[in-house]
Amino acid sequence: MKNTELRKPSNAFIGVSWFVLIVGIATFIIGLWNAEMKLNEKGYYFTVLMFGLFSVISLQMTVRDQLEGIPVTTVYYGLAWGTSLLSVLLLVIGLWNADLDLSEKGFYGMSFVLSLFAAIAVQKNVRDTKLVDHEEEEKPPFE
Repeated sequence: MKNTELRKPSNAFIGVSWFVLIVGIATFIIGLWNAEMKLNEKGYYFTVLMFGLFSVISLQMTVRDQLEGIPVTTVYYGLAWGTSLLSVLLLVIGLWNADLDLSEKGFYGMSFVLSLFAAIAVQKNVRDTKLVDHEEEEKPPFE
């Protein structure tokens, strides 16, 4: 990064980010496992979760690449935004039309959003840690 000092995320923040990601994904999947819905419905929601996780990680990477001056094509940048928004839209449409109690819909919605946010935080932590470690390797000793 130019003109800014990059700091490594604290171990506490890294740990909490991973913990929240695992809790969000596990909660969503356990909810699906215990749900009284057809297997194809469970598959739909599971696929939307995986699609969403991949999309927001890709989005975080492209936004960060642009901030760091790494070339990103407009097409890929647009696809990253589009697929991230599409995953949320697909979940909303699925839940809107689902024969579930409102509390169940809220459960899936919140665990989905929690998982997406945590995936972004984990990706950011991984990238920051690698960047700081790489910069420290390049510094001469006793500087």
